[in-house]
Amino acid sequence: MSDDRPHVVVVGAYGSAGAAAASELAELDVRLTLVDDGDPGGGLCILRGCMPSKAVLSATAHRYQARHDPRLDGEAPEVNLEKTVEHKDDHVLEWAGYRRESVHDLTEREHVEFVHDRAEFLDEHTLRVGERELDADYVVVATGSSLNVPDLPGIDDVDWMDSADVLDATEFPDSGVVMGFGYVGIEMVPYLSEAAGMDLTVVEHDERPLDRADDRIGDEILDLYREDFDVEIRTEVYEESVEQTADGGVRLHLDDGSAVEADQLFLFTGRRPTVEGLGLANAGIDVGEGWVDPATMQARDAEHVFVAGDAMGERMLLHNSKEEAFTAAENVRRAIAGESEFEEYYPIHHEVMFSGATVYPYASLGMTVEEAEEAGHDVVVATREATDDGIFKLKEARWGQAKLVVDADDGTVLGYHGLHYEADVMAKTMQVVLENEMDVRDVPDRAYHPTTPEIIDGLVRDAKAQL
Repeated sequence: MSDDRPHVVVVGAYGSAGAAAASELAELDVRLTLVDDGDPGGGLCILRGCMPSKAVLSATAHRYQARHDPRLDGEAPEVNLEKTVEHKDDHVLEWAGYRRESVHDLTEREHVEFVHDRAEFLDEHTLRVGERELDADYVVVATGSSLNVPDLPGIDDVDWMDSADVLDATEFPDSGVVMGFGYVGIEMVPYLSEAAGMDLTVVEHDERPLDRADDRIGDEILDLYREDFDVEIRTEVYEESVEQTADGGVRLHLDDGSAVEADQLFLFTGRRPTVEGLGLANAGIDVGEGWVDPATMQARDAEHVFVAGDAMGERMLLHNSKEEAFTAAENVRRAIAGESEFEEYYPIHHEVMFSGATVYPYASLGMTVEEAEEAGHDVVVATREATDDGIFKLKEARWGQAKLVVDADDGTVLGYHGLHYEADVMAKTMQVVLENEMDVRDVPDRAYHPTTPEIIDGLVRDAKAQL
């Protein structure tokens, strides 16, 4: 008996975006095929990203804090890398198991099936999945991202490690040189220095890291890493070539005429969408700038194809991936129903980076001063050093600062940006303030008890006074 219901295929069903889309699409009256060839399967965040990195960084934080608290005597404990990796693996495999189980649970419904294989477009509506050919009315591509290996002379002739290699390693050589000081580099460098005991040199192309961050925050990261983690950071230089040394190490040549030699090269050079091998060209899709509408998730060249998560090449953050997937699933529903208007996703910028071995995380929500002014806002800006608040002093959390951006006309809070102790914890509070477009004068400026959010109280009082 034929089934004339629309056929929807999700490619990359184990990942955060794919699983989120699958859960929504399973509620529709469609034939749903979920495809993923992951082994063990679970998605980037669980297997090689957000979750495992926090597992190893937590051990790093314990040593760092013990080493930098003047109230403690004696030698700081060493991080046992074998126990750290074992601890990480136990939890990662558990979480990955939950993800796989949630995906496979969907197949208990008669209209949902899972295929553990690779998918490739043969034409606009036909995909080869293993030995089968599937005719799809709609496709959601959620294939994630892969390491962006730079096109650098000599890179194919040397041994390098990426973050996934670092998270699995139980021993490291004495020295390393790091290419890439963005999200991954800023999180991984303290682990290599503090937990693995490596002498590190980091190459940073600009005057300071984090292009979007306030200059003071970028400078604070440089000072923190240089002083507390003893990392050499070379700024405003570019890599020209790399070669293997006679003793098996690496020599990285820079455009200022100098070279850095180390035992190991680390590539923390960002990520790119994993779309190779999908045969998107066979579906008439040209993967180039603007190939996906970041509001509707619809592919520019194919109305029936939607893309979510890192495969889009846009925001590349976990929480965005899930929201993109929900939007893609909703727009598949609308397309099936023949609706002319699609749902659009315009997120408030929201990112948290576990810098400083997670002891001094960076949280950035909403607009920067420059973005607010470009959007036509007159702004008042409140800034505060963490050491202005007694609770930070009591906790020996001596690094950090924060900034609040407020509309000067109506008091609406437009942005919060902080690099300080427990900034990650405060991100949720500021998300609520921003998403509800609160007037700063309606935000309480007194904590119930001396706590680290006092830094927010100080910013709120300052902004109110300026208004």
